[in-house]
Amino acid sequence: MLNNNYKWFIEASGSNKKNAHALSEAILSTTTKFQKAEILSLKTYGRVLVLDGRIQSTELDEFIYHEALVHPAMITHPRPEKVAIIGGGEGATLREVLKHNCVKEVIMIDIDEEVVNFCKEHLPTFHQNSFSDPRTKLIYTDARKYFEETKEIFDVIIIDISEPLIDSPAYLLFTKEFYQIIRNRLEEDGIISVQSGTTNLMEINLYLCLYKTIHSVFSHLHTYETFVPCYATPWSFITASNKYHPGELNEEIVAERLLQRNITNLRFYDEITHRILSSIPKHIRDLLNKTEGKIILDNNPVYAWE
Repeated sequence: MLNNNYKWFIEASGSNKKNAHALSEAILSTTTKFQKAEILSLKTYGRVLVLDGRIQSTELDEFIYHEALVHPAMITHPRPEKVAIIGGGEGATLREVLKHNCVKEVIMIDIDEEVVNFCKEHLPTFHQNSFSDPRTKLIYTDARKYFEETKEIFDVIIIDISEPLIDSPAYLLFTKEFYQIIRNRLEEDGIISVQSGTTNLMEINLYLCLYKTIHSVFSHLHTYETFVPCYATPWSFITASNKYHPGELNEEIVAERLLQRNITNLRFYDEITHRILSSIPKHIRDLLNKTEGKIILDNNPVYAWE
């Protein structure tokens, strides 16, 4: 039973379940041109960014999600110099990319400038001034439009956006057509990294469809999962390339590259974690090896909750 002495933030975390979090403070709540945005302080997880009622990341455990999203792909590439980030309004994905001293430029494309500005002001422990790094370039536009029009070529592209929901235009960033556009903006040895939703068996369809969709565009796929406490569920990631595969890197290579890039302050990812992330449970492997899931197309979308 919920303690009535507290105010509660209730998050719908699927079509048939909710999570409740005791609220310390509502710091900001507004509706931008694109979405409802809130910054809250929770008694359990500290400050948190909420978009359209969904927790994006929290002060207590965001390092798990962001290090898992960024470093396997960045370390697998032998020398990533030019990186693009799609989404990532908190600035934490940007923070992790900038830890690689070989990076010369990061272009971050986010559609919602208001949300990024809120995060700059209210989530300093997330971005740690990464927006002010001279290697950072912020562009506020629709990511698909940007990649359709740009001539820029990247070593790594990291896609850090919310799951596609019904009535949200974000579904166009999860289709085969979009991944084909992204592939054409990569160097021949480029890598993408995608957050690919929960592997909770009640809601795994999006993940299975994303795996099949991305595999229809890239020859080398690597998928892994880790438990993110604030989501109360395991969360998956997919890296894709036409040349490199994170699973082919042994612990010695990962440790050497971390040392060469002077990355010494990680809390989740290291050479041992990299090896662990190279394995996923048998029941998920079995699902991926079957014909379940469909290729997601612009005119045949898949949503997180259906």
